Amino acid sequence: MDLNYLRRLVKIFDDSTLENLEIEEEGIKVKFTRTKSTNVINYSVPETVSITAQQNYQPIPTITQPDTIEKPLVKINTEEHTDLFEIKSPMVGTFYRAPSPEASPFVEVGQSIRKGQVLCIIEAMKLMNQIESEVNGTIEKLLVENGKPVEFGQPLFLVKIE
Repeated sequence: MDLNYLRRLVKIFDDSTLENLEIEEEGIKVKFTRTKSTNVINYSVPETVSITAQQNYQPIPTITQPDTIEKPLVKINTEEHTDLFEIKSPMVGTFYRAPSPEASPFVEVGQSIRKGQVLCIIEAMKLMNQIESEVNGTIEKLLVENGKPVEFGQPLFLVKIE
């Protein structure tokens, strides 16, 4: 795992409100854990390296953090949409329907799509990531507004598979 990649993960975790995050890639496991008074981040590679970084944070008295984080929920009636395929976000970031503010959206509701076609962009850490269709079909529903944040695994589109 690349040191710059680890630094980016630390920055993302530090900027988030997550208390725990665990990532495993190519046999390397990275675990981030946050406590209320300290931020403890553990990086561990099985049987090779273990690094612990600790940084103290002073609470800001005028700001209170909720016990639970409210996440925007997309309610889908599963009985209505049993034949639809969910295209989900592969990452945390900001959802964009078009390549630029002046450009037309990549796809519209009712449009036929093919596997590998770009459907949207998710911006993560100043990088624009094109999200491609996993299936052939027709866009039945758009589940996220342009410019809104999305989470890993959050449904973006409902597609009727052809």
